[in-house]
Amino acid sequence: MTFDTPPPTAPVSRSLKFNPQKHKLLTLAAGCFWGTEHMLRKHLGQKIVDLVAGYANGNVPPGANGVTYERVCEGTTNFAEVVQVAFDPEVLGLNELCDFFFRMHDPTTVNAQGPDVGTQYRSALYAHSHEDLDQVRNILERWQPRWNNSIKTEVALAESFYDAEEYHQRYLTINPTGYQCPTHYLRNV
Repeated sequence: MTFDTPPPTAPVSRSLKFNPQKHKLLTLAAGCFWGTEHMLRKHLGQKIVDLVAGYANGNVPPGANGVTYERVCEGTTNFAEVVQVAFDPEVLGLNELCDFFFRMHDPTTVNAQGPDVGTQYRSALYAHSHEDLDQVRNILERWQPRWNNSIKTEVALAESFYDAEEYHQRYLTINPTGYQCPTHYLRNV
């Protein structure tokens, strides 16, 4: 099922293939969404129902009719570059998805991943239910002892979501020599 008409600030992508009776959602921010999306597709692709790059949990400037990459990069909207993931909990559990998240980027930095700096590059997990929010918080607590520094990942409910422009979707699949953040790799943590 594809949602074609939610309001622009609904926490579900307009283009995500998602059945709310069968699937769960988690919106992840781990630096540049090109690398985050690429890592998810490469390592969990067969287990994921669908995913979409976008912008989440920010503020639309007064008078603006939407969110654009340029606006987000200005640093005034507080949107994070994210990947929204639809998954079947019978195939991919929230624990496994979050474990992957904590291994594929550095969750101990604030508003930065490698050379990418700004609030849009923060580490965040945006849950789509209170039950999942509690579970994500517990997973973060379980991961904290594995890192030398304090985990700075923001954990909150998904409040808003805008699909990123089409040229950002599957960016590194279409542009295999495109920019990849050096912090996107799987760690043995």
